[in-house]
Amino acid sequence: MTDLVKQEFRGRVALLTFNRPEKLNALSYGLIDMLMRVLDRIEDDPAVQAVVLTGAGEKAFSAGADIHEFSESVKEGPDAAVKSFVRRGQTLTARLEAFPKPIIAAVNGIAYGGGCEVTEACHLGVASERAHFGKPEINIGIPPTFGGTQRLPRLAGRKRALEYLLTGDPFSAERAHEMGIVNKVVPHDELMPAAFELAERITRHSPLAAARIITAVTRGLNGTISEGLQIESEQFARMVPTHDIREALDAWIDRRPPSYKGR
Repeated sequence: MTDLVKQEFRGRVALLTFNRPEKLNALSYGLIDMLMRVLDRIEDDPAVQAVVLTGAGEKAFSAGADIHEFSESVKEGPDAAVKSFVRRGQTLTARLEAFPKPIIAAVNGIAYGGGCEVTEACHLGVASERAHFGKPEINIGIPPTFGGTQRLPRLAGRKRALEYLLTGDPFSAERAHEMGIVNKVVPHDELMPAAFELAERITRHSPLAAARIITAVTRGLNGTISEGLQIESEQFARMVPTHDIREALDAWIDRRPPSYKGR
């Protein structure tokens, strides 16, 4: 059976592709579980310093959760639906958000529902000008369940988020950029080069420092400024005994490129 998540490695960057194009890359339980396993392997692979996540085919990044599948869980009642559907999706987006290596969403088409929530959870995002986003869950009588009621307001502000959460109306890639869901919008044929160019601008730096920054930002956003500053201090302290901080400082003083070891 074709892998639900395709993997390709380009230098220090792993390209992961949702691979259900015939279903607009809907996030089935199997696809989510496979992506979690792939992320576990990539986290432990020192050769990989960043991830680009995209969708197979020309139509969709991901059209969201597999409605036929989760509707069966709904028939089993609240406990079963929360365990099988909600908890699985929230665990995925939390994993993406806290992943210690930068993850860039390369949004090549439709990013609705869970696909939009995955984009919100990724650290960075680049969208094709053909991409469209949406929070259509209200159309099937549910709120977003993979973190969309929490991350979108944090990115876009309460009123802009509620407009799309409450209407279910789709919005353009440019609007997603305005709301902070993606970092930039590019012509369709420039999407993957732009995502990899962004990844390479990151991977020239210490992977340890990148991990510390991601942790400080992710944890700090959910606390007070005082708590955030304490987290920032802790992440700095973790860098002090490493080879990478010494190498970066010596290279800067010697006016030469650094050579990081990730330790």
